[in-house]
Amino acid sequence: MHIPYVGITDFTKFEQVEHMLRVFKAHIHPTSTRKLHVGVMMSYKTLHGLETKWSKAFPPKETVASIFASGETYNCLHYADYDKDPDFDRSLDQAVSYGGFNLNAVQLDMVWPEPDGIAYAVPGHIEVILQVGKNAIEQADNSPDTVVTMLGNYEGLIDRVLLDKSMGRGLGMDAIGLLPFARAIRKRFPTLGLVAAGGLGPDTMHLVEPLVREFPDLSIDAQGRLRPSGNALDPIDWEMAGSYLCKAFNFLE
Repeated sequence: MHIPYVGITDFTKFEQVEHMLRVFKAHIHPTSTRKLHVGVMMSYKTLHGLETKWSKAFPPKETVASIFASGETYNCLHYADYDKDPDFDRSLDQAVSYGGFNLNAVQLDMVWPEPDGIAYAVPGHIEVILQVGKNAIEQADNSPDTVVTMLGNYEGLIDRVLLDKSMGRGLGMDAIGLLPFARAIRKRFPTLGLVAAGGLGPDTMHLVEPLVREFPDLSIDAQGRLRPSGNALDPIDWEMAGSYLCKAFNFLE
């Protein structure tokens, strides 16, 4: 099984990583093996210098490796492409190249990407997290069995599955609704790591409790609810992020 993590996505500077790592170490249980997931966003458009509203919210691609400077954290590049890039394999290869030596994982924020592109672009020592979000679940007819069937196309290529109907927008998690999907994935692919996200923050950690009760090795990630506005275009409020880390360990082993 993969080491579980507590995630924050939208780091833009290494100083933020250092700050959150101190908070993480101060509150993690002494026997816990969890790591701090450092999530950095990149999209097809920011990779290729195309105009997008996210240009000011995501760090410049040239700085990503410097944000991943720590060897103590789980450094994950979140690569978003919901427009089905025809050269997905080459773009993903480029994106991974900006991660630097400390890149541990790539999260694919997209809808059922081409498996061949993943095999082409991601070296074996880097983990792959596949986001199964709202649109991906709808394309699978909202059926856990169909999701599991579609995940079969990625066997041997992915290491974790992220269940996330919010997709960075801060929408509250429906853990009860996600349970049948988590159960089906764990039954069919027992070695895949399970991750849940969706509206988690310092005041909403209770939302994930039904999933954690059944899957104590669950990893979590937070993004939109780590700023007062709930808008991922705004910078993270690092006091809120620190409070989220503190409260996470009230629910997690």
